[in-house]
Amino acid sequence: MLLSGKVMYIILFILILIIIFFLFYKNIEAHFVFAPQKDLDYSPADYRLEWRDVNLNTPDGQLLHGWFFSAAQGKPVILFCHGNAGNISHRLDYIQRLVGMEFNVFIFDYRGYGRSSGKPSEKGLYIDALCAYDYLANNEKIRPENIIILGRSLGAAAAIETATKRDARSLVVESGFLSVRHMAGHMGILSLISPLLPANYNNLEKIKNVTIPKLIIHGDSDEVVPFSMGQGLFTEAHEPKYFYPVKGAGHNDTYLVGGQQYMEILKRFIQESKIDGFE
Repeated sequence: MLLSGKVMYIILFILILIIIFFLFYKNIEAHFVFAPQKDLDYSPADYRLEWRDVNLNTPDGQLLHGWFFSAAQGKPVILFCHGNAGNISHRLDYIQRLVGMEFNVFIFDYRGYGRSSGKPSEKGLYIDALCAYDYLANNEKIRPENIIILGRSLGAAAAIETATKRDARSLVVESGFLSVRHMAGHMGILSLISPLLPANYNNLEKIKNVTIPKLIIHGDSDEVVPFSMGQGLFTEAHEPKYFYPVKGAGHNDTYLVGGQQYMEILKRFIQESKIDGFE
């Protein structure tokens, strides 16, 4: 049975939309992935924190800006890879709590965020995170056994990539996703074509190559990245590994909802690379 002209036009229109989507997929993906802000809304001084400004030159010619918080000499250093929105100034409440536990923290802005130059991209994200790690190792003379790589949300991709390329004491992944393809499967109309999308930011595959101890944290009410994705990362990761589901927590409030238990679990893992004794 021949299709009517109207149906043919609809099919053609849909095909054109699909072609346009894939032609501009990289730009579309970047639009959904990155939400940078250039202005710094807060200063460490607002939180009564002591810090040093750090400027890094990436191998491909970008200038990155970060803050180094030195809480206690000889204590582990947390390399903090933040999420996709805002910039480093929006993570100071969390950093204040880490410093309060006498952990040193180095947080940096990816290219295109805050005072960092350039335009964000997946490749750039990985270059920037590795550059931040190399700064700790080469400039601050921090030994790998004293570096904890921590990544939240988008930062989970940066942290996991870094853990596959550099030695470290341990890895913390919080509110992490499996891949962009998996995320598209939970995004309305994009779910229809998600099987056709490339598996960019493929944390699911990369975490299989991380050999250091891993702590995976996920809110069981996460409204952005489904809780099942945190479970999926844990399932595919090799031992030693630990999973901490934060009951009632969403995407951005895990440490607030988890409260004292959250901080105790994180502290124990950072100190000993395990969380035995907690339920």
